[in-house]
Amino acid sequence: MPATPDYIRISDEIVADVRSGRYKPGDKLPSISEQCRVYGVSASTMTLVNVRLEALGVIHRHQGKGIFVTDPATWMRKP
Repeated sequence: MPATPDYIRISDEIVADVRSGRYKPGDKLPSISEQCRVYGVSASTMTLVNVRLEALGVIHRHQGKGIFVTDPATWMRKP
């Protein structure tokens, strides 16, 4: 079975952090360079992570300001 790509694994980890309350709505995520250092991946991988998270509605990006967590009530499915 093929390994899960890094960008999916990391984005799933960030989603889990939001669900657990580690990141709250409105929290600013670390910069791309800081995320690269934390997860040990390239900037292009972290860009894919953030594109995926934005497509899922988990984050929103403001150019020049940063990456922010959206309210999980707007994107999280009820069990």
